[in-house]
Amino acid sequence: MTIDAPRPDRSERPAPPSKAREDPEAVDIRLRAGPLRLRTSARMTPAGLMAIGGLVSSILLSTAALVWVATSVARRHPLATALRR
Repeated sequence: MTIDAPRPDRSERPAPPSKAREDPEAVDIRLRAGPLRLRTSARMTPAGLMAIGGLVSSILLSTAALVWVATSVARRHPLATALRR
C-alpha cells in the first residue's frame, strides 16, 4: 500500500523572508539583593539565539563524554577501584 502526498508546485517563487525573523529580541533584567543592585540588558536576533543554543548543547555533550571517559576504569575494574580507597 502506498500513499502519495501532493507535491508542492515548483513554479511558485518562495516567499521573501519576513522582517519579523530579523528583528532582535530584547531583555532587560533588574536584580536587587540587599544593597546590591544589578541592571543589564541584551539584544539578540533569533539566529544568535540558535547559535548560543548550539554552543551550550555542544559544551554539555562534550562534558558528558569527558565524564564517561574519566570513569571508564571504574566501570571496567570495580575491584581495582575499591582497593584504591
